[in-house]
Amino acid sequence: MKNFFIGIDISKEKLNLCFRTSTEILLETEIENTNASIKRQIKKGLKDLGKDISDVLVCAEYTGRYIYPLACSCHELEVFLWIEDPTRIKNSFGVARGKNDTVDARRIAEYAFRFNDKAVEYSMKEKSIVSLKNLLSDRDLLLSDLKKYKAQLSDQKNYMDNDDYKRKSKRWKVVIKTIQNQIDEIETEMGNIAENDPNIKHQMELLKSIDGVGEKLAINMIVITEGFTRFDNARQFNCYAGLAPFQYTSGKSIYSKSRVSQRANKHIKSLLHLCAVSAGTRMADSEYREYYERRKKEGKHPMCILNVIRAKIVSRMFAVINRDSLYTRDYAFAS
Repeated sequence: MKNFFIGIDISKEKLNLCFRTSTEILLETEIENTNASIKRQIKKGLKDLGKDISDVLVCAEYTGRYIYPLACSCHELEVFLWIEDPTRIKNSFGVARGKNDTVDARRIAEYAFRFNDKAVEYSMKEKSIVSLKNLLSDRDLLLSDLKKYKAQLSDQKNYMDNDDYKRKSKRWKVVIKTIQNQIDEIETEMGNIAENDPNIKHQMELLKSIDGVGEKLAINMIVITEGFTRFDNARQFNCYAGLAPFQYTSGKSIYSKSRVSQRANKHIKSLLHLCAVSAGTRMADSEYREYYERRKKEGKHPMCILNVIRAKIVSRMFAVINRDSLYTRDYAFAS
């Protein structure tokens, strides 16, 4: 059990640190968000306060890429780092008035003290997973731009002078070609990473053996689940992806039918939806096609059926990884 806590509020260029024990705040400071500054301040703070690294719990909110210097520093110093969901920290304090970086660091330190029994140590991701995540992010950004420029050509042709449109079309086609070349290079690089990493390559093969699961969904699943180590089971992932329905009742009051939460990873949910539509309504030999048609005749709403298919696909993905074998329809129940 840790008995010394450091709450850190992270922003792009600086960090606010609050050192505290179970009873009092001992030190508050502000430093640059760099690896060298973080290591220097943590070592200096512990030395001045007479604390040992084994007694320390560092807690911070997840702020995307800005946590990278802190994660590297704690990994090198072998300090226990807890990266927590900002919403959980915010909700734990009820109604709060006022906000600044110093106050946020205090609240994070207090949260670490109050809930340290629930702390989960943050571990650095594998380099291949991090590289794929960055490439996927760049690819999605370029795809968004590509759609925007293509829309300029398709939507405005009939609403401007022909000569103006020709000049406009010439400019945008050069941009579109450049973006497409960059997307092709990223996909080639992603393919090389997957091919050269034995674990990722093997997991890709297992996942693509499932009906409807293609390369894009497989690689996104591997990145989001960090090689299927981030979630214990398919149910946890379904909750994260917004596939698990929740009840909304109180006493005898039923506020609505059970429905999925809007707090979800919408990107992976959309990929799973496309996979479910393909497997349930397009693939002639898919095992989900018969299920979709049968449930539809029974009066079920198509979106409810597709959500069940999405959940089934996720369960199969976790199953093939856990069993370390290709998916097969001809399965036998364990005796």
